[in-house]
Amino acid sequence: MLAKHLITETIMPLRTSDTGITALNWMEDFKISHLPIVNNKEFLGVISETDIYNLNKPDEPLGNHSLSLTRPYILYNQHFYDSIKLMSEQSLTLVPVIDEKNIYLGSITLQTLVQKIADMSSIDQPGGIIVIQINNIDYSLSEIARIVESNDAKVLSSHITSFKDSTKIEVTIKVNKIDTSSIIQTFNRYDYIVTASFSEESNYDDLINDRYNLLMNYLNL
Repeated sequence: MLAKHLITETIMPLRTSDTGITALNWMEDFKISHLPIVNNKEFLGVISETDIYNLNKPDEPLGNHSLSLTRPYILYNQHFYDSIKLMSEQSLTLVPVIDEKNIYLGSITLQTLVQKIADMSSIDQPGGIIVIQINNIDYSLSEIARIVESNDAKVLSSHITSFKDSTKIEVTIKVNKIDTSSIIQTFNRYDYIVTASFSEESNYDDLINDRYNLLMNYLNL
C-alpha cells in the first residue's frame, strides 16, 4: 500500500500566519504532538509541541519567529512502511506526504498506521498463534506455509523478529485454526523449535484485542 492511500485529510496544516497558541489547540484537538507548516501549498517543515513551548511569544504568528523546522516527509508514491520507519526514527506522531514538487498533500498519523498494522495482522480473525525459532539461513516462508497447509490451515499473517549478534530469527505466524496442536507436531517433526503457541481464541485473541484497544485509547488521550 502506498502512502497516498493512508493520508488523513482531517489534519489541517499550519500556515506562517497562525500563532503558536493556535498550533497547540489544534494538536490537542487532533491528539498529536506535531503539525506540518505550509506556505500556500508548499511544504516548509514540521513544528513540534516542544518547539512551540520554547517560543518566547507563542501568541504571535509563527512567521515572526526564527524557526528551525525539521523536514521529515515521504513521497505520495512510497510504500507506507517508509512512514513507519520515519515515524519510529524521529519519534513523530504524524508524517507529512508530499509530491515531487514539494506540494503538501496531507499527513499519515500514528493512529492510522496502528489501525493499518492491526488490519494486516488479522487481529480480528479467529485463529491460533505459533512462534518458531530458526537459523536465519534456514528461513523459508514457503516451507512454513506448506507445513501449515498440510494440516488443513492457512497462514493469515506472519512477521520476523531478528536478534542482535545472533544468527537466529523468531517467526510468528497466525493461522486460521484455533487448535494448532497438529501443526506444532509437524513443525517438531521437521526440527523447527516451537518457542510458544497460543491456541485458545478466548485467550490470545482477546489479549491481543485488549492490548490493541489500550493502545488506541492511549493514542486518543
